[in-house]
Amino acid sequence: MLKNMELLIGRVIKSHGIKGEVSVDVTTDSPEERFYPGAVLNGKQGAKDLEFTISTVRAHKGRLLLTFEEITDRTQADSLRGVQFFAPPLEDDDDDDGFYDHELEGLNLVLDGNVIGEVTGISHGPVQSLLEAKLHNGKEALIPFVEEIVPEIDLDEGTCTITPPEGLLEL
Repeated sequence: MLKNMELLIGRVIKSHGIKGEVSVDVTTDSPEERFYPGAVLNGKQGAKDLEFTISTVRAHKGRLLLTFEEITDRTQADSLRGVQFFAPPLEDDDDDDGFYDHELEGLNLVLDGNVIGEVTGISHGPVQSLLEAKLHNGKEALIPFVEEIVPEIDLDEGTCTITPPEGLLEL
């Protein structure tokens, strides 16, 4: 099942400059393996499936600026706003301690040995990612996905152990 699953690896935020460059918010831990000259990206914009070949890549203010062989001016680049890029998971890396979003969704949220809710999604921010959770008390919570607050993920057991600071789950 995992081999057919495609993961979100980036999203076009806006055009940049006048020569068809776009600013892309990257959502993969391996941008160098996904975004390089000659790479073909599969994109979706609404119901449309798109395909682009990368011409150039450069870092800019925490994002990547890309040009595509198929896009030659700002007007065309403007039309790409919101395009999401998808790719199959990279081959398993035994040294990789990261997680794909789909692996975290559905995990039981454990606090002090008790299941208090479920991870329902992941939000990727410019500084850090947040776990979206539905708590058993009916509330929803955003939990910073940092080791101090989420010290253990056990995919085999289906659990996400948290040690939130006082008040975090009451917000």
